Amino acid sequence: MSVPAVLVLGALAKSASAAVASTFTAPAAAPTDTSPFYVGASNGTIQNTPLVPGAVFDRFIQIWLENTDYAQAASQAVFQNLSTQGILLSSYYGVTHTSEPNYLAAGGGDFWGLYNDVLEYIPTNISTVVDLLEQKSISWAEYQENMPSDGYGGFNYTNSDNYTYYVRKHNPLVIYNSVGLNSTRAARIRNFNDFAVDLGNNTIPQWVFVTPNLRNDGHDTSVAFAAQWLQYWLIPLLQDPNFNTPRTLILLTFDENETYALNNQVYSILLGGGIPPNLKNTTDDTFYTHYSTISTVEANWNLGNLGRQDTNKTVANVFEYVANVTGYKNNGLTGKSKLPFLNITTTIPGPLNPQYYVPYLAPNTSGTGGGNGMTFVASGTNLTLNASDAPAPVNLTANSTMTTSGAIGGFIQADLLVSVIGAVFAGALLL
Repeated sequence: MSVPAVLVLGALAKSASAAVASTFTAPAAAPTDTSPFYVGASNGTIQNTPLVPGAVFDRFIQIWLENTDYAQAASQAVFQNLSTQGILLSSYYGVTHTSEPNYLAAGGGDFWGLYNDVLEYIPTNISTVVDLLEQKSISWAEYQENMPSDGYGGFNYTNSDNYTYYVRKHNPLVIYNSVGLNSTRAARIRNFNDFAVDLGNNTIPQWVFVTPNLRNDGHDTSVAFAAQWLQYWLIPLLQDPNFNTPRTLILLTFDENETYALNNQVYSILLGGGIPPNLKNTTDDTFYTHYSTISTVEANWNLGNLGRQDTNKTVANVFEYVANVTGYKNNGLTGKSKLPFLNITTTIPGPLNPQYYVPYLAPNTSGTGGGNGMTFVASGTNLTLNASDAPAPVNLTANSTMTTSGAIGGFIQADLLVSVIGAVFAGALLL
């Protein structure tokens, strides 16, 4: 199947599923409660390491919604009201299309050339933000709505009402084998019943990634539906000290925009008790991307880096108020600047792109991230194959001995090496 056909079918599938619901129904009386709707029973309270203070915040929570143009979100009263409580990031961008590569970027600092939402397994020696956090004993977890069991590795899950609410492609860390196939780490990929228990026991970790289900994130519904979910779930939690402490930073964002012809601007807000009072109801026009979530965490806890796009100074600005405290120098790009094209699909080389295949390359060990620590290099990484001597991209789909599906199967199992190829392209393709 050609790439345009894949994209068209994906769009049709979304359009068809978007009609299934128009009004949000609360699964429980409050987000602090467990619910049979969430499917997976709680495995009990998570066990965390002692709190590690950060320079600006002690807890970072990301909440991702789906596929919405900036103007659409800006038209919703819920987002307007939330913006008065925090900092509106008016120049925050997704890094590509479709959904899955954006989630990969937030977990591992690259999307590896991926341009669709297929089943992927990223090799064990490809590092993630988890490696950086664990080096400093910083606790972490993901909370995935309607995931049936902790660490669930399946492609999706269908509830008893015959609706598929959970999908693997929106779960960034499970796709990386160093997390998803590691039983200890996978146990920290938790469901929403776990979230309710952890919240009640005041054991929410220091780094948190939250994915609502396919209806509540707006993917199968609309941004208005997602706004209803926010009214139910997030807004009450902003008043809960077990969730939102005086040292908590919350990022509410979207994975990508809906209109591929536009550059990939998404409505994003910084919230939480960690926002200084004088910065509430303000706008930050600095250019940020999903890579900024990694570089900001690196700056706050003075971590090492992944040697990926977190070391690419074009696309990895640290959130400005954090940069001001930590001394990190941002690049000066704003919404009024010429910015990288971040709406490009299919043409970025990488190990997950069968049309422009290059193997996993070594991380950029000479770069610097948001912190002063060294580049994390996983065991088994071949440091001799790097960006400077990368082979030319190969079109695997053009190989007459390989079908497209065969190519995909081949590069899922491909080289256990490590990558930074996208940095060259992200810095060079300007509007």
